[in-house]
Amino acid sequence: MKFFENLFDPFADANGSPPTTLIAFGKWLFAGAEKAVVMMGVVSILIGLAEVAAAWAVGVIIDRITTHGREVFLEGFIWPLLGIVGFMLVLRPALILFQAGLNSLTFGPGLSVLGLFRTHKYTLGQSLDFFEDDFAGRINQKQMQTTAALGELLMELLNAVSFAGAMILGGAAVMFSSDWRLSVVMLGWLGLYIFALRWGLPKIRKLGKERAETRSAISGSFVDSIANITTVKLFAHSDRETDEARKALLRFREAAMRFGRQVFKFRVVIAVLAGLLPVALVGTSVSLWLTGDSQTGAIVTAGILASRLGAMTGWFSFMLMGLFADIGTAEDGIATLAKPYQLTDRLGAKPPVDFSGEIRFDNVNFHYGREGGGGLNGFNLTIKPGEKVALVGRSGAGKSTVLSLLLRMRDVESGAISLDGQDIRALTQDGLRQQIGMVTQDTQMFNRSVRDNILYGRPDASDADLLAACEQAQAKEFIDEMVDSKGRAGLDAFLGERGVKLSGGQRQRIALARVILKNAPILALDEATSALDSEVEAAIQDTLDGLMEGKTVVAIAHRLSTIAQMDRIIVLDQGKVFEHGTHDELLAKRGLYAGLWQRQSGGFIGVVAAQ
Repeated sequence: MKFFENLFDPFADANGSPPTTLIAFGKWLFAGAEKAVVMMGVVSILIGLAEVAAAWAVGVIIDRITTHGREVFLEGFIWPLLGIVGFMLVLRPALILFQAGLNSLTFGPGLSVLGLFRTHKYTLGQSLDFFEDDFAGRINQKQMQTTAALGELLMELLNAVSFAGAMILGGAAVMFSSDWRLSVVMLGWLGLYIFALRWGLPKIRKLGKERAETRSAISGSFVDSIANITTVKLFAHSDRETDEARKALLRFREAAMRFGRQVFKFRVVIAVLAGLLPVALVGTSVSLWLTGDSQTGAIVTAGILASRLGAMTGWFSFMLMGLFADIGTAEDGIATLAKPYQLTDRLGAKPPVDFSGEIRFDNVNFHYGREGGGGLNGFNLTIKPGEKVALVGRSGAGKSTVLSLLLRMRDVESGAISLDGQDIRALTQDGLRQQIGMVTQDTQMFNRSVRDNILYGRPDASDADLLAACEQAQAKEFIDEMVDSKGRAGLDAFLGERGVKLSGGQRQRIALARVILKNAPILALDEATSALDSEVEAAIQDTLDGLMEGKTVVAIAHRLSTIAQMDRIIVLDQGKVFEHGTHDELLAKRGLYAGLWQRQSGGFIGVVAAQ
């Protein structure tokens, strides 16, 4: 069994990006499994020929019986008879078992793993825009459907098409050896069969693609409702979500009905052809026998082949319907999964080396691909190594865009961003992001253990460093008390999907521990303490002060009290630097910042300024 299990590596990396055409995408998806594919194709052909040979062997024996008496049946026929017995008992079963080994131990456990590994790895490299324009559930459904469809497509081509092709052509050859007129009948029927396939299968392919699209839409709709279940319940909209589900299911049912009607028509035609074959083939052989132009064995061979081919055509046609439906499903998935990357590393890009922490935005423009949209307009800013800068402004002023571009989640539309004088586009994306520790307002947690979530910051960290990070983030106390539904406790407790088992403040502290452990030279904070109550925020602020020591810091906060002690405050308005200075300098200007401060401090700006 090890022979079959190790024919290809199911975790081998793919070469390059996935192509957008069906055959080329399939080659990319399953590259590395060629040896096993060739074996399967060859053994399927041999099994098809073996079926024909079995029918021919029975015909030979019948001819021997009818032309020789009992007394001379075995004369000169012992070795051929032993050969037929050996073929039936050894060679034919061996071929079937070899095929079973490939199906059960090579392709079954390996092909889907190989395809899913490659599609998932490629999808993870897409830019944020890709994920923001789609549903997570729909993307996952496309991965599963496309890999399964192409796997089934390959297996059916190898198992069924090779087998059926060999059996039909081999049967025609055997019929020709008996009487050329029998082969003419069989080839005439084959022409009708091919015509029926050409009529029915393209329509099934198109309708299968439509059905796959509506099926993936169901997954996207359902996952969207479940992922936002708190909002659904808060607004008492279970009925509304049920209606949305009904609409998605109705679209799927209508597409499935159109698909089913075409399948039914196609199967009627195939059933007629399946009944026609034995009548035509056996009827012709009997007619030839009646006129003395054929032997009894030819009738038997024709009967066996006709019955097997008749049964096979029904099965083969049903398989082809599934195959063409799989093609439609795969084409639908490829349109999503094979999209080229919008954000790539330059050729020769390298990670930063000996990075000191200087950041410079040079006349940066970015509008999310929309004219007149939000973003940045000629944004200029230089942050010195070790400087702590706060970004302030009204909602939509461009603060979060600054951090997104700094992390190269998106590329500037014009201008440049540099680290230590080097354009970040000349750096690898992973190398750049390893230099930046980021805590966001919307903290994201994996449904994994507390330990795994914190070690995401530095997977090779020691237990001592892990515990120290938990202490610094004021998280150890609640972590020690955690127990999940399976009895796992403390650092081993699982957090649930998106960290639903934690409060907002607890998630924020886990995120802080993760960044503390990462210990990157640049610290980016986007409302890092927004989910904390005042008491915990005060305790965490000391942690943040220690964490920011010696680092270049870019912080966004709507609570201005949390950034008043920063080295410099940058006030943004309409995507530009509107004001900049220290807290006291900006209050003295009585400009935009002073107005924001006054609204948050209850109108005591004069008192604060005087102090």
